[in-house]
Amino acid sequence: MKVIKEPLSFDWDDGNINKNFERHLITTNMAEEPFKDRYLLTFPDPSHSKKEARYNLIGKTKDEDLLFITYTIRATKIRIISARVADKKERKFYEQQKTKKPTNI
Repeated sequence: MKVIKEPLSFDWDDGNINKNFERHLITTNMAEEPFKDRYLLTFPDPSHSKKEARYNLIGKTKDEDLLFITYTIRATKIRIISARVADKKERKFYEQQKTKKPTNI
């Protein structure tokens, strides 16, 4: 599990910044919110980590939308690669893990 330290800082690729909204109706602000979810789950994504370490995150926005996010960390900034609404399997996993203990970031 990757520990994300605060304060959180995000870096958005100019060519990628609107992709999540166009594909999934997820704004940049919405995509950043789950990083502050006290129950967030984050884990490595080795199958897509060819050039740099990538991670997946499941967490809630302030409006309680559960998102699945793929990201990387460059220097001290988080770069979100993709963000979408979590699917049924991811929702179930999040709810099961949430009952165990909160994650401190």
